[in-house]
Amino acid sequence: MEDWKIKISVLWLFASIAFLAHQIIVLMEPGVIAQLMAGEAEGQKISPGMILFFASLMLVPMMMAFLSLTLKDSLNHWLNIIVGAVFAILWFISVIEATQSAYWGGALMTFSAVVASALIVWYAWKHRLAS
Repeated sequence: MEDWKIKISVLWLFASIAFLAHQIIVLMEPGVIAQLMAGEAEGQKISPGMILFFASLMLVPMMMAFLSLTLKDSLNHWLNIIVGAVFAILWFISVIEATQSAYWGGALMTFSAVVASALIVWYAWKHRLAS
């Protein structure tokens, strides 16, 4: 197995776990569980679409970990560059929201997912140039 593929796969798993840890840490904030039980999350009504969006944020990185090991190089490079950049942006927005809400532990965990996503893009780009 190629070294860059293993690194990217591990980074996807790291980012996925870091984002999940963010979600768990947010649940520890006072009043969050009561809001969820009332059907709201940060002032928004919880909808099936919102649940699907957050499920995708957790599922796509895990799928990318597998695909990074199995796809052919040309598709693998571009998919990791594009999906990694999209997730870096989404998670960076989550970091900003967490810091504005003073969810410092969650912000730290999600920031580590941003760094992992940036490294995914960097490794995929670097190997694309080398091949």
